[in-house]
Formats: sequence, C-alpha cells, structure tokens
Amino acid sequence: MIKLIASDLDGTIIDDKRKISQENFKAIADLNKANIPFVVCTGKTYCISKDICKDLNANYGIFGNGSQIVNLSTGEEIARNILNYDEINICISIAKKRKLHIHAYTEDSIITQNLEYMDLRNSILFPSQIKIKIVKNISEYIKKERPTILKLVISSKNNIEELKVELEKRTSLSIVCISKTGKYKDKIIDKEYEYLDISPLNVSKGKALKILEDYLKLPKENILSIGDNINDIDMFRESGIGAAVNNAYDEVKNVANYVTTNSVDNAGFAEAVYKFVPFE
Repeated sequence: MIKLIASDLDGTIIDDKRKISQENFKAIADLNKANIPFVVCTGKTYCISKDICKDLNANYGIFGNGSQIVNLSTGEEIARNILNYDEINICISIAKKRKLHIHAYTEDSIITQNLEYMDLRNSILFPSQIKIKIVKNISEYIKKERPTILKLVISSKNNIEELKVELEKRTSLSIVCISKTGKYKDKIIDKEYEYLDISPLNVSKGKALKILEDYLKLPKENILSIGDNINDIDMFRESGIGAAVNNAYDEVKNVANYVTTNSVDNAGFAEAVYKFVPFE
C-alpha cells in the first residue's frame, strides 16, 4: 500500500511552459485528503522551490538533489549537506582549464561569471526567488567571501562525461551527468548542452529519500516515486514503485516499474498517482 509519494518537478509535474495541469493539482489534493504525504524531490534549491512547494501544498521537500531536506509543514530542516572548499576548488580549477562554464548555488543565490546555461534558465524562470551574483572570477569570489555552497554545476556544449570521470578520480563527490541535447534540448533558453550536477559525497535524491523514510518510519515498499530525469533513477531504487512519465529520458524509462501513457503536458504525474493509490 502506498503511504508516501515523492515526485520530481520540472518535466514531471511542471511542463516546459511552466504550467501545471489541473489534473496534477487534483491528484495532490486527493493525496492530502487521504493523509498521504506528498514530497517534492528536486534538483533545485529550497529558495527556488519554496513558492511552488506552497502552491502544491507539499508536506516535505528534498532539494538540491538531496543536499537539503525540509519538513514544509513545520519549517524543520531534517538534513543538510554542503560542499567543502577544497573539493570546490578542485572542480573549478579543472573546469577553468577546459574553459567550461561554472556556476554555484548557495541558500539564496546563484554565483556565476555570466549567465549561460542552467543559471540562465533559472534566472528566467525564477527571477524573484533567487539572487543572481555576477562575479569577475568565481574561484576568487568563493575564496574571499566563503559562501555556503550547496551544489556546483559545470556545463559545456560538448560531451562532458570525460570530465566526470576525472573529477570522480580526484574527489569524493556525488556527480550526475545530464544531457540537454536532441529531443531533450533545453526549450526554455533554446540551447543544447550537457552539465555535471555536483553535490557532496553520498548526496542524491535516493539517499535523501532513505533519510526521510527513516524519519517517518516508512519502509521503501510503501513509497511511490515519479520522475523524468537521470537524477530520478536513484530515487526509483529507494522506492517500492518508480514511475516514469512518458516524456522521461530513455534511461529512466528503462529502470522504471511503470511508464505512463501520458507525458507531463497531459498529466502523466496524475496518471501514476491514480494508477497506484487506491483512493476510496
């Protein structure tokens, strides 16, 4: 029996036009009526996601791919992980040698030398939720100001998998490589690129979901997770059922227990909820 729903946001509940279908809102309302906790599980930071979590009436939030877990009903921070400066410096140094784009996320801001990829996307989508700090030299700024960095993103127009391998040899970080090319092109900024989403060691959506399961004393067999992107695979593995919406990456569909008939544009999230939750 499903006793908790964890879901990604972009591409799963929210479409490329930043719209949420009424069917998805209704599914979440039905979960609340049935006292089944709804968890937002996103790569975005808390400050970016706070307003949408409120709109969706979410009970818990997993942010920054697991860097932060918040009880949204009480405001309690259940867990938090941050990057250490030594590993930040290694990542930035290697990326700069390759002339790659770097930006960092703090609790309330994006630090970047120029808006170009995911930082540009988030500045367009969330202009009032997050501060943009344009700096001359990101490594010097971080050394001097010592901001709390929740995650780091390195982006490139070309294949970036080789950099992921190098960073994994030289650091003990959690790194996910995501491609926004071909059918997965970033339609918000009309660009194709790949990026590394870099978090502290042992940080992922799945590991954060395990922490939340222990906090709520729920076995993973009672969890339904819903997603579309590569960073959702780990969340599926920490769930009794992992459901991929129809527009999901092929790699995500391949490990899902269920793939919806409908995409995010046609309430694929709601389809998964009603498929596995037997509302009375």
